[in-house]
Amino acid sequence: MKKKNNPFLLKGYVSKELFCDRKKEVDQLFANVQNGIDTTLISARRLGKTGLIFRFFDHLREQGDVKSIYVDIFSSRNLSEFIKLLAEAILLGFPEKTPIGKQFFEFIKGFRPLIGYDPLTGQPQIQINYQSDQEKEYTLKGLFSFLENQGELIVVAIDEFQQISDYPEKNIEALLRTYIQNLTNIRFIFCGSRKAMMINLFSNVKRPFFSSTQYLYLEKIDKAEYSLFIRNKFSESGIGITEEALAMVLNWSLMHTFYTQSLCNMLYYIAESEITIDTVKLACLELLKRNEPVFYQYRQLLTTAQWNFLIAIAKEGEVKQLTAQKFISQYEIGTPANARRISRSLLDKELLLELPYKKETFYRVYDVFLSRWLENEY
Repeated sequence: MKKKNNPFLLKGYVSKELFCDRKKEVDQLFANVQNGIDTTLISARRLGKTGLIFRFFDHLREQGDVKSIYVDIFSSRNLSEFIKLLAEAILLGFPEKTPIGKQFFEFIKGFRPLIGYDPLTGQPQIQINYQSDQEKEYTLKGLFSFLENQGELIVVAIDEFQQISDYPEKNIEALLRTYIQNLTNIRFIFCGSRKAMMINLFSNVKRPFFSSTQYLYLEKIDKAEYSLFIRNKFSESGIGITEEALAMVLNWSLMHTFYTQSLCNMLYYIAESEITIDTVKLACLELLKRNEPVFYQYRQLLTTAQWNFLIAIAKEGEVKQLTAQKFISQYEIGTPANARRISRSLLDKELLLELPYKKETFYRVYDVFLSRWLENEY
């Protein structure tokens, strides 16, 4: 049987057939939209947060004609860039030939923008020049008002929302909260991968967004669901996978969505008829080899103490107490103070992942491939 296109996607959303599970999360998002509740969606990087958003948008279209807009503000550094990305997202969500798109083109002309299109992606690009901070605030308010005045329900997902904490404008949170709290036709999904920053934004009583949303924490996909999905996608192209090989796939990738998808993507590429443990081992080694230049770059950017600390975490897999005497002595880390200082730095660099559970907190290397490489090399 001739292989179909690789079903294990590493980026983007194509269809629900190539998307695994997340039914509970989609149902909660839909219930929040129906009940007029905004959502704070928090997830570790590469766990499938953006894919979930687009799966949810797909679900909205299936349920009715609910409009949706996705804006990623990870690259933004200030309010001007936030406005630019929001305006471009509206243009992308409502193309010029649609009724709302035509209205938006007429509306945005009032701000004297320069409108163009990326020559490679074809996506809209907007440049607006401001004479004062008041003009920026007026433009932002205008964008929200335009969406509100359409008279129909619109869901706006703002990805990497924690970026607003780093904007130089001191009043950005209060400004956004002021504009957002009176909107009745727009539901917001505030997404973020920096858990501590997101919780501080929405749970700190002194911050404007305090207690304004319902939380949704994205966990790993259910093991049974993921196993069935993987087996079925291989089977559809006439490829079998043994129970032992499937178990190794999920164990080696820690069921962290991006890394599991990457491993399955590689297996689909190299497999002929049946995937065994030996096939999985071959795919794992190939993935680590391809990522080695990135790992060497990590080593260049870190101090020797930080690099050795990552090696220690990788060898342990997960560490419960970073300052425990046994852990510090075994890996010659020095003192508990050293361990705390290094771990804080690695957490800030997103090289160390904090995993809080009900009774205790664990730590592991954020990048699963880096962790596996460190295990093998050291």
